[in-house]
Amino acid sequence: MKQNEIALTLYTVRDFCQTEKDLLNTLNKIKKIGYDAIQVSSIGPINPRDLKKMCDDIGLTICATHEPNEEIINNTEAVIEKLNTLNCTYTALPYPKNMNFLDLNVLDKFIEDIKIAGSKFHAEGKVLCYHNHALEFQKVQNELILDRIYENTDSKFIQGEPDIYWIQKGGQDPLMWCKKLEQRMPLLHLKDFIMINDKESFFAEVGLGNLDIKNIVKTATDSGCKWFIVEQDECSGDPFDSLRISYNNLIKYAVT
Repeated sequence: MKQNEIALTLYTVRDFCQTEKDLLNTLNKIKKIGYDAIQVSSIGPINPRDLKKMCDDIGLTICATHEPNEEIINNTEAVIEKLNTLNCTYTALPYPKNMNFLDLNVLDKFIEDIKIAGSKFHAEGKVLCYHNHALEFQKVQNELILDRIYENTDSKFIQGEPDIYWIQKGGQDPLMWCKKLEQRMPLLHLKDFIMINDKESFFAEVGLGNLDIKNIVKTATDSGCKWFIVEQDECSGDPFDSLRISYNNLIKYAVT
């Protein structure tokens, strides 16, 4: 991983991205921390052209977006147009909202829908990725849901955005999944994992938890990852402080 491949998702600071004024202030703070790239996620109703201009003026690359599943599946062309406006190649399905993947009919219909959407993105030079949470590590007919998604989609049409916290939360090994998704994971979500009691885990700044960040990043690099995206769903303090800690630890331990 190179320093300029470190990004962050705006989801971490979503509460500070709901108006143009707040977003501009947030982007400036992000740049001052050291980040050179962002993933657009959960911001307010801001015109993509205005967002692109802000990022250009500040010197931030838009490496990817998250878009609602229903937009990706039902309004694919509009998402592609947005990506073109942002000069961005990658987008990802962030969460299978209101879908019961333990129902095989629901899961297989979802897989067919994203295959169709992914083929449209591919035809326009864009890449659709899948972002996991822990729920995909449940089994249906003795098969992991995430395995079923990847094994029944063409890698040309569906790539991966593995999230190492949620892999760990789901009882799986982030290192193994970074190897398993070799040449199929242009994006990686980085956050650390801590236990707060015998049963509950919580999100931690990169380098302050239990995950083997250095080897995860190295393995992901070897597997062809393009963007290493810091995300912390919830922070115990100021999220900008959390983003600074994660960035500094990645520079210290993982940049080659």
